[in-house]
Amino acid sequence: MPNTPQTYQNHVRYHAPFHFVLAPLVFINLIWSIVSLFLHFGTAEIKDLLVAILLLLIGVLSRTNALKAQDRVIRLEEQLRYQRILPTDLVQRASALSTSQIISLRFASDEELAGLIQQTLDRKFAKTKEIKEAIKNWRGDYLRV
Repeated sequence: MPNTPQTYQNHVRYHAPFHFVLAPLVFINLIWSIVSLFLHFGTAEIKDLLVAILLLLIGVLSRTNALKAQDRVIRLEEQLRYQRILPTDLVQRASALSTSQIISLRFASDEELAGLIQQTLDRKFAKTKEIKEAIKNWRGDYLRV
């Protein structure tokens, strides 16, 4: 566990190899390929642009697929948590929550979870950001990339 407890203000995570190395290099390569195509139009430049687009797609798909898999695991973990700590009627009603709402609610402590789920189901929160802001006792997620 990190030295600093996780809060709403610091919960956003960056994966340095992806956000600060791969993504910038892929975008630089794409821009370079586009400029090169306009300056020296030819088959080699067209091929370079296609490779740059493919690299961008590989980067985007690898990131989004990993995040979707993490979201599915979080949803399952939270459904098991709901069964353990919530009243049966609220567990059944919680099935109406969207995946993004469940992901936001994972930060809530066990003590305040039922109330926040009830408020979410009552449409008190327009955005998932508002759910996170309403959490008083933050439960950190230190494993998500």
